[in-house]
Amino acid sequence: MPEIAIIPSVLPVDQGRLTEGCIELEKAGCDRIQFDVMDGQFVPVITFGADTIAAIRPVVSVPFEAHMMIEKPEQMLKPMYDAGCETLIVHAETTGHLHRTLGAARELGARAAVAINPATPPSAVAHVLDLVDHVLVMTVNPGWGGQKYIATMEPKIAAVARMIEASGYHVGIEVDGGIGTTTVAGAVTAGANLLVAGSAIFRDPEGLEHGVSDLRARALAARSG
Repeated sequence: MPEIAIIPSVLPVDQGRLTEGCIELEKAGCDRIQFDVMDGQFVPVITFGADTIAAIRPVVSVPFEAHMMIEKPEQMLKPMYDAGCETLIVHAETTGHLHRTLGAARELGARAAVAINPATPPSAVAHVLDLVDHVLVMTVNPGWGGQKYIATMEPKIAAVARMIEASGYHVGIEVDGGIGTTTVAGAVTAGANLLVAGSAIFRDPEGLEHGVSDLRARALAARSG
């Protein structure tokens, strides 16, 4: 089975201390760090660009992924990869040429991934599974941190898992939105193995390291049944 990975989002971190926040997350034992790249068009919020990520890259060794919640993601593939994001996540809803865009990400040498919003059906990514390392199923509508987990996405996660199994490709399933101590088991049981968490980790009263390790333990327990 695909390995469980805990992937904190930096969205809850004050942008004035993103570097320190990433250092702390690496020390806490996370597997990757996700940068939520927002353009104010696909989602209402604007976050940060490639220059910010590039400035952080030299001080931590944990892999980075860019969750590109932006229109025309093809224009930002190279800047994000050059900034140090090994994984580039493109939303299926943002481009009329999804196959071409994911192929371009792979040609750069990046790990390509595709994300789908809550209202987008799994069929939207059925024909690009040969191009991706994982499918990201959004369990909130993108744009803000701290939203409530949409539990009705669990059957959709399961449907994506069945689709991947039928395809024969080795593709992970990531979930993003409202993942925490009370929701992680449902997501993992449905088939997710890559778990993005923001608020749950940063608000853990025992600190970031406990937040990461506790989430991992709960995910592994859910997988073992």
